[in-house]
Amino acid sequence: MDDDQTAALVREHVRAFSEGDLDALLAGLAEDTVWITGRTTVRGKADLEPFFKAAIDDLRPRLAIENLVVRGSKAAAQMTETLVWDGAEQAFPIAAFFSLREGLIVTAKVYREGTAELG
Repeated sequence: MDDDQTAALVREHVRAFSEGDLDALLAGLAEDTVWITGRTTVRGKADLEPFFKAAIDDLRPRLAIENLVVRGSKAAAQMTETLVWDGAEQAFPIAAFFSLREGLIVTAKVYREGTAELG
């Protein structure tokens, strides 16, 4: 994969997540994707579906990419996540690191400033 392809795939992931497009979000993940955020690790596309659905339904998150650095099949994104928590809209700086294989995300590690755990 070249840098432009990787950047486009990460941007599509962010768009799908922000728009609550679960089908498009899952289409960008490999069957064996490993997703790590805070103390939570989710393995496999089958387990990621309810994980992302709950986040989309409960938090109504939106991501805005501030910076995206790509090298081959790896990407690092500095973003702002805006979500609804405890009835109030809140914004958090986050960083996410992606590895892709054959056009699909295979690993992601997400860091939220402060903590990745809500509640």
